[in-house]
Amino acid sequence: MSNPAQQQNLSSSDDQQWASFAHLGGIIGPLPSLIIWLVFKDRGPFTNVEAKEALNFQITATIAYVATVIVTSLLSSILWFLVFLISFAPLIVWVFAIIWSIMGFQKSREGAPYRYPINLRFIK
Repeated sequence: MSNPAQQQNLSSSDDQQWASFAHLGGIIGPLPSLIIWLVFKDRGPFTNVEAKEALNFQITATIAYVATVIVTSLLSSILWFLVFLISFAPLIVWVFAIIWSIMGFQKSREGAPYRYPINLRFIK
């Protein structure tokens, strides 16, 4: 009998696929990247690196989004005449997060590592 706790290593194509899914999952937030990293980090070296990169970026993007919402709320009450301009800050963060997640997905599908232009690496 085989031990169910033993996990098989991912094939090269599966490793690339799960790595790319970790980036693509960033469209909906950090949870998909976290789950993929936790499940596959010991089974595929490429998935380990790319899922960590995607997770770090999604944490960074979430912090940036929350910060822009807070700053926008505070500034809009003080600088009411700039409300229209500063109200787009959270949207801009969200759009960049989606664009860079899709770019990471495409690069990982090709088997190439992807590094986000802005990323705080919380998980080493």
